[in-house]
This record gives sequence, structure tokens and C-alpha cells, in this order.
Amino acid sequence: MSTKPLKIEARKSPIHGNGVFATRKIKKGERIIRYTGALRTHEEVDADYAELEENGHTFLFTLNDHYVIDGNRRGNIGRWINHSCAPNCEAVVEEDEKERPEKDRIYIEALRDITRGEELTYNYGIRLAERHTPKLKKLWACRCGQPGCTGTLLQPKR
Repeated sequence: MSTKPLKIEARKSPIHGNGVFATRKIKKGERIIRYTGALRTHEEVDADYAELEENGHTFLFTLNDHYVIDGNRRGNIGRWINHSCAPNCEAVVEEDEKERPEKDRIYIEALRDITRGEELTYNYGIRLAERHTPKLKKLWACRCGQPGCTGTLLQPKR
């Protein structure tokens, strides 16, 4: 029985902390990994993390209006994929066919061909209700180093 080699591995990143890197060529449009973790309501996450001081680091991924995937709990290697202002991947929400929000899934897919050894990145798309103060922008600083980097993981207000 032949098995495909793993597509990715986690290791130290030049962007920030740990990162995820391609162990083989990944083609544009290829589904790389499902982002996993504990399925929790927004209220549960708010209650658990509200008292913690924000540090610009999160494994929380909004799934839909009802749920969040908490990569801090039962998260896989996908939680180590770093943000970039010029990402090579994107997060895609696959909604349940029967419209059960608890069955929605998040997958990371390649936006372009990715070479072996290249770090995987996607735009975190962090949106905060409060005003983006210089302190918040610094807290959520981007370290991607790409030309045109916005300097922050926070997305512009709509």
C-alpha cells in the first residue's frame, strides 16, 4: 500500500514563533488541511478568554455567527500557520449542506502553487469592533515582511 508523503510540517518560523512549511509542492487550489480545535460558542470563548490580557496571538478562528474553532483545545498543525499581507493560502469555510452551523468546517487552501520548503501563510482577517488605536495596532503587529505589509493583522474598518 502506498501512502502520499505529508504535505506540511511545523517548525520555527522567520515570521513569528512556529510556522507551517510545505514538505512537497502544493498546487494552486489544493486543500491543504482542515483547521481543527474545540467547537465553542462565541459566549463560551468570551467567558474563558475575557480576563486574559491580549497578547497579539490567537488560535481562535470564527467559524460562523454561532461558533468559534478554539485551536488552543484539540488544535492541529493548522493553528501554527502564520499571517501574511501577501498570503499563499486562504481560509475557506465549508458550510454544512443541511445548514447545521455546528457542522461547518474551515479548510486552508493554496491560492497559488507553493514550493517545497515554503512557509504557508494566510490573511487572518482580524476585525475588531473597537477603534484601532496605535496600542492595538502594535499589539496585533504584522511581521510578514512582505512588500506592502500593512504593519498590522487588523483589517481596515468597513
